[in-house]
Amino acid sequence: MPLGKPTLLIFIITFKASFRVKDVFQNIPFKKLKKYKTHVLISDDCSMDDTIDFTNEIKKRNKNIITSENKFNLGYGGHIKKCLNYALKKKYDYAVMIHGDGQFNPKYIPNLLSEFKNKNVSSSTGSRILSGAKSVSKGGMPLYKMVGNIILTKMFNFLMSQKFTDAHTGLWAYKMNYLKDKKFNLLTNGFNFDQEFRFQNVIQNNFIKEIPIQTKYGDERTQLHILYALKFFINSILFYLIKKNILKSKKYLNLNPSRKR
Repeated sequence: MPLGKPTLLIFIITFKASFRVKDVFQNIPFKKLKKYKTHVLISDDCSMDDTIDFTNEIKKRNKNIITSENKFNLGYGGHIKKCLNYALKKKYDYAVMIHGDGQFNPKYIPNLLSEFKNKNVSSSTGSRILSGAKSVSKGGMPLYKMVGNIILTKMFNFLMSQKFTDAHTGLWAYKMNYLKDKKFNLLTNGFNFDQEFRFQNVIQNNFIKEIPIQTKYGDERTQLHILYALKFFINSILFYLIKKNILKSKKYLNLNPSRKR
């Protein structure tokens, strides 16, 4: 790590987030991040609405803000890849992903980063389940989603020999030196990017640390969640076959373990 403060990129990914992105930015606890040299990237995935107007407004009023607008929709995973590649190009030490719709509160960023005191932790994530079902209900997670989350996470854990409590979170912090091989670019551009990224880390014997969080829910698109859940179920079986060397995949070939267990 270079001399001086470690560098941190907080990237907010937006798609039709509109005014909500302002609330997300305002909730970033900059006072608790003084030990880092922090920049914020707000990247919009071709929303074609007023989201970019709000991001430009934020940029005018604040320093160290970078805004970006994709010329065409990259997809959820493609959008994350773009931001992670930017973080690597600019040689940030750490990066944190926040969704622009306000579901995940930026107040947890210091907690996520504190997990990197353990040099073996490659990523940290927010878990809605870690504090128990009562905490989840307070956060407003729909019952069908909570039940599905628990079942699919337990399935993933059983097949992968892991102990995660929430395998569907969208709140992540990354230690960038673990991503220098850029193998994450082989992963899906779709909504299951986080699942594939998690499996990629499992294969490499990297630690992913969870912290307890609460979330805020708005309008839920049930059809989208069903498609995601189906893909998650199928992927988990495929991951098991890949782990057992029964199936080969270019996405997960030549992944050398970052550490030995």
